[in-house]
Amino acid sequence: MSAVPAAAGRYAGARVPRVEDPRLLTGHGMFVDDVVRPGMLHGCFVRSPLARARITAIDASEALAMDGVHAVFVAEDLNPGVREQWYTLMGRDVPDTPRPPLAEHEVRFVGDPVALVVADDRYLAEDAAELVAVDYDPLPPVVDYTTAPESGELVHGEYPRNIAGEMPGRSPDELARIFDEAPLTVRETIYQQAYAQVPMETRGIVAEWSASTGEMAIWAATQSPHEVRLFCSRLLGLDEHRVRVVMRDTGGGFGQKVMPMREDMCVMLAAPKLPGALKWIEDRRENLLAAGMSRHEHGDARIAFDGEGAILAAAIDYVQDVGAYPVPWPAGTAMAAGMFFPGPYRVPEAAFTTTCVFSNTSGRTAYRGPWQFESVARELLLDNAARRMGMDPVELRRRNLLRRDELPYTNPNGMPYSDITPLETFEQALKMLDYEAFRQEQEQARAEGRYLGVGTCTYVEPTTSAMGLHATEGATIRIEPSGKVNVYVSGGSSGNSIETTVVQLAADALGVDIGDVHTIQGDTAITPFGGGAAGSRSGSMNAGAVTETASVLRDRIVAIAAHHLEAAAEDIELSRSKASVRGVPGSEVTLAEIASMAYFQPEALPPGVPAGLEASGRYRPEHPIIWANATHVCTCEVDVVTGAVSLLRYIVSEDCGPMINPSVVEGQIAGGTVQGIGGVLYEHLAYDADGNPVTTTFMDYLVPTSAEVPVIEHGHVETPAPGPGGYKGVGEGGAIGAPPAVANAVADALAPFGVEVTRLPLTPQAVADLVRSGTVAP
Repeated sequence: MSAVPAAAGRYAGARVPRVEDPRLLTGHGMFVDDVVRPGMLHGCFVRSPLARARITAIDASEALAMDGVHAVFVAEDLNPGVREQWYTLMGRDVPDTPRPPLAEHEVRFVGDPVALVVADDRYLAEDAAELVAVDYDPLPPVVDYTTAPESGELVHGEYPRNIAGEMPGRSPDELARIFDEAPLTVRETIYQQAYAQVPMETRGIVAEWSASTGEMAIWAATQSPHEVRLFCSRLLGLDEHRVRVVMRDTGGGFGQKVMPMREDMCVMLAAPKLPGALKWIEDRRENLLAAGMSRHEHGDARIAFDGEGAILAAAIDYVQDVGAYPVPWPAGTAMAAGMFFPGPYRVPEAAFTTTCVFSNTSGRTAYRGPWQFESVARELLLDNAARRMGMDPVELRRRNLLRRDELPYTNPNGMPYSDITPLETFEQALKMLDYEAFRQEQEQARAEGRYLGVGTCTYVEPTTSAMGLHATEGATIRIEPSGKVNVYVSGGSSGNSIETTVVQLAADALGVDIGDVHTIQGDTAITPFGGGAAGSRSGSMNAGAVTETASVLRDRIVAIAAHHLEAAAEDIELSRSKASVRGVPGSEVTLAEIASMAYFQPEALPPGVPAGLEASGRYRPEHPIIWANATHVCTCEVDVVTGAVSLLRYIVSEDCGPMINPSVVEGQIAGGTVQGIGGVLYEHLAYDADGNPVTTTFMDYLVPTSAEVPVIEHGHVETPAPGPGGYKGVGEGGAIGAPPAVANAVADALAPFGVEVTRLPLTPQAVADLVRSGTVAP
């Protein structure tokens, strides 16, 4: 196992207060809706009320007659302006799915943008949008993705059987003999409902075209400003240096804001046709209606065991709903679900198939751990198997979880695991719970007519994936003549606290006081190129970029200080924004004095040391994936009359390597965990049989509040990863582990009723039905 020590310093590993909190908590954040430009106009979309229909006519005359309305754009106005639409994150040659800016000829889901109305303010634009008359010829919608391949109706005519993509691994047929001859094979089809990211800030963009210079300026609620810049340059046929993208604060993204979507494209295409900047801010109904859905999927999963409970083989036939316009190409994450299905277990043989299916619903988008279903299916199946064996689910996992001494280990689908601790996090979480004491409490409660349950989920997740747009990350550090430090990195504030962690890392790497460090992020005109926040990469990738860059400056600072203090370079210590000679009290020089020499007295510098204190560096990980892992343990009480589920305790033992800032790490874990709890108990982006969304407000789409979520207890196992500081990613894990842990806790509580959970969400009605039926209808 690799053991790269964490960088020594005063700040890395400390619970440093977040540097962004003062402005955010006092209402001084700068979000895209706070952007005001001279002569700025506002956009509102006319959206389809039907899931599928031909557009036979659009009459915008009444809307255009309103005072203050500047334009009504339809497909024939904007769509011909598209040059290229591929995403840098995916690459030019990746197969993709249709993505017209505005619906042309046919609408394909309720909320499909048909026209863009531009007016002096948002209120006028909304009123005018009501006056745009669209004639529709209704068509039969394809709503149920599970029957879509045989429906006879096509969401997109060029995709037979509504199949957006298929990426199989080894055929499950090759393992038929193992499953047939195994002492026990457990097989279930497990379903997960559609739910969404629901960021606090909805999507938004401001685009301003300068005709005199041929340049586009964009302010965006995004996780990846450089991706937006590259996409816009291709979309409009502009050179990259003629597009500037600025993100200041972004109120959460969770995958929804990594790549520009169709509405963003419309704003980019419309801006050059207007006399002023164009702003579009999505309202909450639009967000739930059209910003995309995730998680809607099912899998025919099976695991074979020997007579002692050891896993012999695992296979899954995985199918996901990708809606009408998925972003990005969905087959990649579908394949990940198949490849990760063996999880952190000792699995000798595995196989999978994956199928992505179009439907006349909102398009599938990325959401924390887009492959998360692999853990849902596997962990529910393991609990199911344990009950059939008459074995405690904890004991079954102990017999199969990978041990530290077995690493590195390549799972049967080719995933090379290293530097993970599945069994260690599992045991730590159970110890935090006092598992045996809980089982005793559960037995006593059942005797009293109360039903308590405990569920676990142990998973392994890929972080810091070094591919495509995410292959490298850059940093620029400039030490000003005053000795203050500016650190420039590509990303920005989207709830991941990258501002704080970058400041901590730079302060340690340069030996300066943290109060002397500032960071500039999210402006493509002045920051180094980078992938931004996605794929649990920000902390580790920026750590590498800052380390690479700071090392250059540190060597320069040491050389100048050694020359000035007439000491050997190896005797120079950097700390608290000073350079001192080890063992010689009073022999020191401040960073401000060193910077003054570097900029204003080049003649005083030692030979070979360049003037100035500014450097840029770029980090490329040695490994394409850095693995993190965790165990979630949940306990609950179920009211078997009402079906209400009350969570009692929630424990997460995480191994994300050394923690740059434990408060930030735990905040990321807690946030993802709460989203996962919402996904298993409350959230459902539901449609009726005609394709009409029925959860487009928070009255219908339920999200957990602090009243429903217990205090999340954190345990940490720190196994360094290869790379600077040994850091791993942590952003997605909470959302992966929570649904199976909660679902298993509910199933455990209801075990006396013979219940097996195979369908989410576990609403009170669903739980009450389970109790009454003693099973789950397929």
